[in-house]
Amino acid sequence: MPSTDQTAVAPALSESRPGREWWRSAVIYQVYPRSFADADGDGIGDLPGITSRLPALKSLGVDAVWLSPFQTSPQRDAGYDVADYEDVDPLFGTLADFDAMLAAAHSLGLRVIIDLVPNHTSSDHVWFQQALAAGPGSPERDRYMFRDGKGEDGSLPPNNWESIFGGAAWNRVTEPDGTPGQWYLHLFDSSQPDLNWDNPWVWEQFRGILRFWLDRGVDGFRVDVAHGMVKAPGLPDYTPPANAGSMGGAVALEPEIGGHASVEPPTPPYWAQDGVHAIYRDWHKVLEAYEGDRVLCGEAWVEPLEKLARWVRPDEMQQTFNFGYLETPWDAPALRHVIDRSISVFASVGAPSTWVLSNHDVVRHATRLALTGENLQGHGIGPATKGLPDPEFALHRARAATALMLALPGSSYLYQGEELGLPEAIDLPDSARQDPTWFRTNGERYGRDGCRVPIPWESASPSFGFGPSPESWLPQPSSWAEYARESQQGVAGSTLTMYQDALAARAAHDLAFGTLDWFDLGEKVLAFRNGNVTVIANLGETPIPVPAGDVLVSSAPLDGGVIPQDVTVWVATA
Repeated sequence: MPSTDQTAVAPALSESRPGREWWRSAVIYQVYPRSFADADGDGIGDLPGITSRLPALKSLGVDAVWLSPFQTSPQRDAGYDVADYEDVDPLFGTLADFDAMLAAAHSLGLRVIIDLVPNHTSSDHVWFQQALAAGPGSPERDRYMFRDGKGEDGSLPPNNWESIFGGAAWNRVTEPDGTPGQWYLHLFDSSQPDLNWDNPWVWEQFRGILRFWLDRGVDGFRVDVAHGMVKAPGLPDYTPPANAGSMGGAVALEPEIGGHASVEPPTPPYWAQDGVHAIYRDWHKVLEAYEGDRVLCGEAWVEPLEKLARWVRPDEMQQTFNFGYLETPWDAPALRHVIDRSISVFASVGAPSTWVLSNHDVVRHATRLALTGENLQGHGIGPATKGLPDPEFALHRARAATALMLALPGSSYLYQGEELGLPEAIDLPDSARQDPTWFRTNGERYGRDGCRVPIPWESASPSFGFGPSPESWLPQPSSWAEYARESQQGVAGSTLTMYQDALAARAAHDLAFGTLDWFDLGEKVLAFRNGNVTVIANLGETPIPVPAGDVLVSSAPLDGGVIPQDVTVWVATA
C-alpha cells in the first residue's frame, strides 16, 4: 500500500497543477555517487558525502538530483549490477544514510530520483544463485533468460548475439551435477544476467521494489536500459550493422540532418520491443497511487524520435532522455533541426522534451563538442588519439552549448562537474581503469572511466576536496585544481557563475514553459525568442551585433558590442 506518511512529500516541495508538474520544467543534476563527495576518506564517494554537498546544488539552482546506483552490488559495473534492490551498498553507507540524505534534499526543496536497473541483475543476486542451484526447467531458472545450447552436445550458444560491452552475449553454466549445462543471456557483462520479463513473477518483484523506495519518499526513477527488458520471440540471430551506436542499437536507414533517423530503422530483437510498453503502463499505475507527482524517466536509445515518443505517452513514462540531441554535432542547421523535431514530437504526446549534453556514459561535452574529423562523439578516444582539442577552446564551445541548451523549453539534465567546466580525463593509466568495457575488449574501447573521475571542490585540499584524504578511486588530473568549485564561486566569468546565472534567468523568465520564435541571422547562427528573452548562439566566424536590451547570460566576455564565434548570449527585451 502507498505510504500515507506526509514526511514522504516534504513541505518544502511545492505541489503543482496539471500541465505545470515539476518535471516538465526541472533542471535535474546527475550525481554519480562514487565520484561526487567522500565523507569517510576511503577514496570512494558516499551518501553522507552527498548530504554534505547538497547546499552547493541548491545554490547552483537545480530542481532535482538523480542518483546513479547506490544499492547493494559487487561493483563489477559500478553498481549497475545490483545484488539487492532494497538496500544500500556498504560502500556508500546505510539505509539510514539514504533517509537522511533524502530528508536533507527535501528540506532544501530538491527532489530526488534514483536509478532502477530492471533489464538485468548481478550474478550475485540471490535470485540468480537460486536459478543456478535449481537446474533446468525450474521456476527459478525461468526468472532469467536461460536456454539450451545448439549442437549435439549443446556446446554452441543459443544465437549469435554480442554483448554491448564486447564479446558473446551468452555464458554457459555448470549444472548442479557438475555437467556442462544451459546458457544464460547477458546483454552487458557476464556478471549481469538478463531477467525474463515474460515471467509474471519478475513483474511482481519490481512492483514491490518501486513501492519500497516510493514509501521512503523518492520522487521517481531513472530507468536504466528502458529500451531493453523484452526480447523478440524465438531470440532470432542478429548482427548489428557496422555503424550501430554504442548501445548496439539500430542504424538509420535514412539519415536526417545531424545523423539521426527520419524513418524508423530496423529494430534489434533485444531492443525497443513493443512489450516494454505494458511494463511501463503497469509502473505508471504504481506511481500514480502516490502523492507528489512521482516520475519515470527512461534511458531509451531509440530512433527515430517518433518512436521514442511512445515511451512518454500519457499513461507511461513522464520523460525520456533525448540522446539525439546529445549526439548532434556543433552545427547550426543540425541543432535547429533536432530542437524543432524534439519539441514537436514530444509535444504530440503531451510530454516535454528533455535536453542533455553529458552523463556517466559519454565523453564530457567540454571535450566532445570540440572534436573534429570522423570521431565527433569521442568513441575510442584516448591519449594516443590525434587531434584532441585545446582545453580552453573546447570549454569555450561547451559553455556556448550549455547556454543554448538551458534556454530551451522543457527539462534539462546536468552531469556532475560540468558546471565546473571539467573536460574528459584522457590520461588515465591502464592500471587504474575499472570499466568492464575496457577489459572485455582488451583495451580496444576507451571505456567510460574518463567521465567518472571524482570532481574537485577545493583547489588546495587533499583530493581537491573530494574527501578528507588524498585517496581517489580514479586518479584526478593535477590540472583539475583550476576547476575546483571554491575557486570559481562568486567569480565573474567563471563557468560555475555562468551556470548559476543561466539557471536563475531560466527560472525567472519561465523559459521551460515558453515557445521558440526563430529568426534568421545567417546559416551558422541560431537565433530565437523565448518569451521576452532573445537567444543568439553564433556558430560562425562572423561576429553578430548584440541586440538591444539587458544581457542576462553570456557564455564568454563580449567586446565591442558583438557576439563572437562559439558564444551564446541571452538578452532580455521589452
